[in-house]
Amino acid sequence: MAGQAWEAILEGVLPEDGCTGVLVARVWRPEAAGPSVVAIREDGVHDISAAAATTATLTNAADPVAIARGTAGEKISTWREIAANSVAGINDPSKPHFLAPADLQAVRACGVTFVRSLLERVIDERTDGDPTRAEAIRGELQAEIGVDLSEVVPGSDEAAKVKTALVEAGMWSQYLEVGIGPDVEVFTKAQPMSAVGFGAEIGIHPDSVWNNPEPEVALVINAKGGIVGATLGNDVNLRDVEGRSALLLGRAKDNNASAALGPFIRLVDETFTLDDIRSAEVALAVEGTDGFRLEDGSAMTEISRDIEDIAGQTLNADHQYPDGLVLYTGTMFTPNQDRDGPGQGFTHRVGDVVTIASPKLGTLANTVNHSRAIVPWTFGAAALMANLAKRGLL
Repeated sequence: MAGQAWEAILEGVLPEDGCTGVLVARVWRPEAAGPSVVAIREDGVHDISAAAATTATLTNAADPVAIARGTAGEKISTWREIAANSVAGINDPSKPHFLAPADLQAVRACGVTFVRSLLERVIDERTDGDPTRAEAIRGELQAEIGVDLSEVVPGSDEAAKVKTALVEAGMWSQYLEVGIGPDVEVFTKAQPMSAVGFGAEIGIHPDSVWNNPEPEVALVINAKGGIVGATLGNDVNLRDVEGRSALLLGRAKDNNASAALGPFIRLVDETFTLDDIRSAEVALAVEGTDGFRLEDGSAMTEISRDIEDIAGQTLNADHQYPDGLVLYTGTMFTPNQDRDGPGQGFTHRVGDVVTIASPKLGTLANTVNHSRAIVPWTFGAAALMANLAKRGLL
């Protein structure tokens, strides 16, 4: 993708209201050989690590907004300079670049929380991972279900009746169970510290021939279960692998650089409320080196479960996260636009640039590569603790 196109992407890194809200991120500082927590402000990017050495520390604080606003911090650079230097392949390793904004938090994800992706998951299951069968099964499935699943409230009496009818018709699926049943699907997407940020390469397994981006709004949840912010995410998925067996979900979801988050966390405050998250609109664009372009758009208003419900089903008296977590809320997209031939649907190619944008959350953009070709992940929690201790931040 040409540098000119990345210039256009850089124009949308910040939200439409600029730095009106509280934006916090992580930046790799070469001179410190490690990351810093930063606040993105009108006058530049400020290192606030002296007040919060990790974003987990910040988001679990009693008042993260006050810390982010009230800590002066050293000015590192401008957001645009750092963003421009974050683009894989053209970045200068001697200068700062953005990382995923989460560090010690668990990274988990919800599945089939949108009807559009629910039906595609059922299609994945019925094709056994064969993309050439998808279009025919898609038509059969929509005709046979005979009910608008977007109107069904998960876990309701009506949902139970729909389940009974589908079971009797031989149409039931494990994906329908978590799509309209009482319990949300929540799985581990990635290890803490393994997600990549704005501009980085994202990874697909080289054995996969049918895969796609999953643009999502990700909740930032503190250890007490409160939603304290949100960010954009790409839950990269291998459709052929998951289609072969749901027990291969870990292989389909967790590969090198298959979780992208960023460009920052927008903390909940008077300018950005839970209702802003509930009504967020998300746009997706995929542009390939072959001239292929896909564009789509949707909204969080289409989600079948409320964000506080899925947060509560994830973190509760039965399951704690002392460092908090980042929770992908589920994708509203499953691209099926033909790319290589009629009826074959969409799949990634190396070099694709995936852009995910939302008015109040800015833009997350990444380039696709094979997971084994991407720079290996080596800087984990132990390395972080050693680095912060050496810098006197612990």
